[in-house]
Amino acid sequence: MVATRSQRAASAAAKVNGNEGDNSSSTPHRSSAELVKQYSPSPEKGSSHGHDGLDCPAHIIRVSKGACDDKKIEAESKSSEIRSYVVIAILAVITYVTYPGTTWGSNALEPTLHTVFYYGWISAMSTGFGVLPLCFVSEMKEYWIGVSNAIAAGMMFAASYSLFMEGCTFDDTNDDSSLSATSRTGLGCLLGLLFILGTKSFLDQNEDVKLGSLSGADTRKILLIVFVMTLHSFSEGVGIGVSFGGDNGNGLGVFISASLAVHNIPEGLAVAIVLLPRKVSKATAAIWCVVTSLPQPLMAVPAFMFVHSFLPLLPVGLGFAGGAMMWVAFMELLLEAYEDTDAVTTGVVSTVALAAMTSIQRTIGDHA
Repeated sequence: MVATRSQRAASAAAKVNGNEGDNSSSTPHRSSAELVKQYSPSPEKGSSHGHDGLDCPAHIIRVSKGACDDKKIEAESKSSEIRSYVVIAILAVITYVTYPGTTWGSNALEPTLHTVFYYGWISAMSTGFGVLPLCFVSEMKEYWIGVSNAIAAGMMFAASYSLFMEGCTFDDTNDDSSLSATSRTGLGCLLGLLFILGTKSFLDQNEDVKLGSLSGADTRKILLIVFVMTLHSFSEGVGIGVSFGGDNGNGLGVFISASLAVHNIPEGLAVAIVLLPRKVSKATAAIWCVVTSLPQPLMAVPAFMFVHSFLPLLPVGLGFAGGAMMWVAFMELLLEAYEDTDAVTTGVVSTVALAAMTSIQRTIGDHA
């Protein structure tokens, strides 16, 4: 049974009080100042983990190294945030000036490499919108981090289901594989789960890994989430390219791209939830979100050029992406949401998010 943080805190307090009661008869009376000094961690032994040693990515607080260092970090963070806004502005300009023209309706143009790359690009840019829900929160408190995790988990469950369905129902006249689409999707899901478990095991065995000012559990959690999101973006990019080059051309390509763009928003939210509690600015977090999806436009172009070679692999890629996303949603986000809130809040919020995401997916499908 997983205990919430408040339950663990209450249990620890009760244990300390019980020990004090047992020792009261054999130990002399001490002042409150002495007791505070005894139970306060020393500066040399202070730990950056304030949650009973659990390496939850949303609650690892970096130890301060003094007032001078804090000012220096704040200045660096401010300049980094400005650079991030500049990068976001450049990405927005690129998105606007590279628009290829209408690709649906009666006046739709035939898909080209430019068209395929642009829709992959739009899908990647949508990941940055995952930061938007957190822009309305001035301080990332424990409870709201848990709620955000529950929202991301519910939406990613719906996205995983959609990827599985797209893989299992995949049908194209140029698909010459001897295995059914369902079998290939299941194989991809199994490979995705095995890969994630292997990656997590590798990161757990390398506790000294560092990323900038973060180290230990900080970096392992960040790398796991970011790596999972980046890796499964390769298969989503293949899906975009193959959909534009298949039998249904523009219609299916636009639908798949729009569907993946919606899927990318909760993925960006999951990445932002990991980064923002570590004093990363919202602009920088948005850029990291976009970076995790950049393989989509990069893989969409070769998949479109060699569509007949990539077609048999599409269900495998969709299953791989769905399996990896399902593992992150349940084993990381949902459990952390429960630890930060409670079972009722986690269940209600994640269910509502799942229903909302499913409704959006159906709306996109009806208008495709």
